[in-house]
Amino acid sequence: MKRILLFGLLLGAAVTANAQGNNTRMGGNDGDYQSIVERITKLEKKNDMFNVYFNYAASARATENDGTWETGIANKQLRLEIKGNLTDKLFYRLRHRMNKSNAAKGQDNFAKATDIMMVGYNFSDKLSVMGGKMCQIWGGFEFDENPMYIYEYSDMVENMDNFMAGVTVSYKPVPTQEIAVEVSDANNGRFFEDHGDDAMAVNNGSVRPLQQSHNPLTYIVNWNGSFFNDIFQTRWSWGLQTQARGKYSRMLVLGQRLNLPTFQWYVDYMGAFDGMDRLGIASGEAMDAYFESARATDYTMPVAPDNGYFSDVHYNSFITKANWQFAPKWNLMLKGTYETASVSKIEMLKDYRKSLGYIGSIEYYPDKTQDLRLFLAYVGKHIDYSDKCGLKDYNTNRIELGFMYRIKCY
Repeated sequence: MKRILLFGLLLGAAVTANAQGNNTRMGGNDGDYQSIVERITKLEKKNDMFNVYFNYAASARATENDGTWETGIANKQLRLEIKGNLTDKLFYRLRHRMNKSNAAKGQDNFAKATDIMMVGYNFSDKLSVMGGKMCQIWGGFEFDENPMYIYEYSDMVENMDNFMAGVTVSYKPVPTQEIAVEVSDANNGRFFEDHGDDAMAVNNGSVRPLQQSHNPLTYIVNWNGSFFNDIFQTRWSWGLQTQARGKYSRMLVLGQRLNLPTFQWYVDYMGAFDGMDRLGIASGEAMDAYFESARATDYTMPVAPDNGYFSDVHYNSFITKANWQFAPKWNLMLKGTYETASVSKIEMLKDYRKSLGYIGSIEYYPDKTQDLRLFLAYVGKHIDYSDKCGLKDYNTNRIELGFMYRIKCY
């Protein structure tokens, strides 16, 4: 017990190794790829203590919004990653985004650019404790992919804020089943940093000030399962987050995947039930329309607040993605999303939004010793609003030609 307490004090704040970027396996498709140092020196690496990666993706793209096409070249991802196993029990991982702000936030004293800075300790083959900053342990297979491999996230995952400080305990009663429990911060910054001093809760006919919670924490229980020699896999989770004083967010995630030698297919469900609109989709696009409609019949209704957040918002997300290695060095990827949003206590915003996403790509892997893929991809989305909400439907389309390269430096 003293050993466990000492280790917990040493870590301070943490999250898990079961989060974004295949963190169950410490991040990314490591495979049996050669590092640059190995290729130059012709020497075989003797240990796994120090591994360095650059996760880099770029593309030329043509994007269409409301009938207008624009072209350009974008650097999609650039993240430095360092990780390793110092002993058979002690491991660590750092992942840092090179194109995001390095200003430290008030709650966890980390920059938003730092995705992960964690340390873990395996007390046995069954019990592990992890500490540092990482992604919260929400389930689902889209959520767990390395961001470099994602052409476009579902609306829910795109708007989630998940890299937090906290602590996670993982227990494997058998090698194929894992239960993890996590307590983490709900935000990187103080409430006023993220939402402003004048943040308001907007309900049907009322606008009230929001206040920071005394205990802004997130509690998650996660189950990762493997069946039939890893052919069928699950990533399920349930969690509660404190948003503001008296405001909570609950989320259920159910991910399941079929994992065959040349074909992989997953289906995820994500449901969020927010006392305060944590994702911000509804508040960002429908707040002005709601107040304009309300003021048309009630002149005493105030104007829309600058930092207003709807209460009692419900989001659903259904995600499916298939990868088929139809020939050596080639992969076909198809992905679809269907998502809904509803502000349950405001009649004009009940079930007001439906989002349909569709993505396809052809990927070519030119060198089997490297995690490098060239791709041609199409990304489309249709947003359908209800008639009563007053918002206009729209479509987006994007065509990309580019590459993704997880460069193993050492």
